[in-house]
Amino acid sequence: MAMTVETAQLNNQSILESFGLVEELDEQAGEIISGGSEKFSIRNGTQNRIYYTVDGVQSVIKPGQEQRISTNLGGKIRFDRDIRDTRVVLRSYNLNDSTRYEFRPNDKTSNPNDIDLYLV
Repeated sequence: MAMTVETAQLNNQSILESFGLVEELDEQAGEIISGGSEKFSIRNGTQNRIYYTVDGVQSVIKPGQEQRISTNLGGKIRFDRDIRDTRVVLRSYNLNDSTRYEFRPNDKTSNPNDIDLYLV
């Protein structure tokens, strides 16, 4: 059986989808097409240090601190939504250019240690 170009492309796409890579590739392609560079700021409105990554680069932000970030890699932030325990439950977002964000206690849960990232 001969494999056509279309069949090969569909096969490759289904392999990438099974590994969860298609969404990542689409986000990265979108950033490249739109110019790629993004700048945003993040403030820590909690009473705790928050450890997070933006595009794989690890950082820590102290209570009350504001950080300005510039990236050419898409602006994807990941952080542990529960700041008290050792079990890590990641939350992630794709941040927008020229936007301000703030870590705050999550007002949608009853857990006082649950945090989220809000637009300011």
